[in-house]
Amino acid sequence: MADLQSIKNRFGIIGNYPPLNRAIEKAVQVAPTDISVLVIGESGTGKEFIPKIIHGESRRKHKPYIVVNCGAIPEGTIDSELFGHEKGAFTGATSTRKGYFEVADGGTIFLDEVGELPLQTQVRLLRVLESGEFMKVGSSQVQKTDVRIVAATNVNMMNAITDGRFREDLYYRLNTVQIDMPPLRERGSDIHLLFRKFAIDFAEKYRMPELVLTEDAVHYLDHYPFPGNVRQLRNLAEQMTVVEQKREVNAERLSEYIPMGAQLPAVIQKGGTPSSGGSDFSSEREIMYKILFDMRNDINDLKSLTSELIKGRNDKELSSQEKNLISRIYNPDSQTGSNPSSLLYFEHPEKEVQNPTIITTPSDEYDDVEDIELEESRPANSLSLQNNEKELIIKALEKHNGRRNKAAAELGISQRTLYRKIKQYNLDHPEE
Repeated sequence: MADLQSIKNRFGIIGNYPPLNRAIEKAVQVAPTDISVLVIGESGTGKEFIPKIIHGESRRKHKPYIVVNCGAIPEGTIDSELFGHEKGAFTGATSTRKGYFEVADGGTIFLDEVGELPLQTQVRLLRVLESGEFMKVGSSQVQKTDVRIVAATNVNMMNAITDGRFREDLYYRLNTVQIDMPPLRERGSDIHLLFRKFAIDFAEKYRMPELVLTEDAVHYLDHYPFPGNVRQLRNLAEQMTVVEQKREVNAERLSEYIPMGAQLPAVIQKGGTPSSGGSDFSSEREIMYKILFDMRNDINDLKSLTSELIKGRNDKELSSQEKNLISRIYNPDSQTGSNPSSLLYFEHPEKEVQNPTIITTPSDEYDDVEDIELEESRPANSLSLQNNEKELIIKALEKHNGRRNKAAAELGISQRTLYRKIKQYNLDHPEE
């Protein structure tokens, strides 16, 4: 068996993380055989290196090596791409065409994103794996092929089988040997080694000085989760090589490119597959429940705080409108028999009220809420709620020369509500 370091040098693999070394060793061990291999790992972890090692260390290394991205081929044409078609088999088939399995006879086919294969194609692939036989689209003639298949996927195959998106028999036929590629966030010191390698390569490519990370930047890089794995790190090194003016980068500058905590929350269990349970966020429903429970707790806290604030006031100091509002909040099942006014603000015996808030009632039909400033010299406890509201309406009408539509817009209420209040307070203002 070839030396591990020589394999890494040959295929450009950087790092000494033990699970990574184990994956390479397993690939070298199965290379001389013809058994199928399934490579499991998150997107961007470098799964494509494993089939290259297997093909390069096998007796098939002088035969064709074909990479097929199963997720990039439309469902209607993938059978033709893999197995070929006869002339006239479908619209546009103007000539006979060979498929990948016929072209790669004697070699290796790498089926990337194999979990995206349509079910009909999975049946055809299973037959090739079991007997080495296939038929072109539109043909009844059986053909033989001798192809080594290495597949890779980043999806949870057991979940795909449970959901009916992948055949169980095909999974076990592909997964004769499973090789797991570790995510970048688990590889520790390998992260800085990879960054240095990419920085040197891009500095040479763009003819620029090499980027150097400070000690705190290296520490920041080692603790970043890298959801895009090695692919994300490579893009980061290329971007910084081109954009950065200074060749020495510290943690503060690095955080502008990859801010910690900027990625969306995700539940990931060991192996990079989505969690199937045992978490507060295992489903969207549980997330919504948690948000609702948190909101309920916040409302209860606000009620308690409000209750403490009004304890110091006597019952006689409370207007009927305030009593109705308190009853509606703390006893929602009770019927007050009155409709509270649309103006609500908290009074404080020692401070002036500068920004009371207009809160519209349901009858206002989605009127906007607007803050209206009172005169700073007017103490809050000098006016009742009705007098305060009356003065606001009068000022708004005087400001707009009696135009009720503009006055209503300034107060944040509908014209119908304004008309009702004018009638209620007997305001005698001319209307244009």
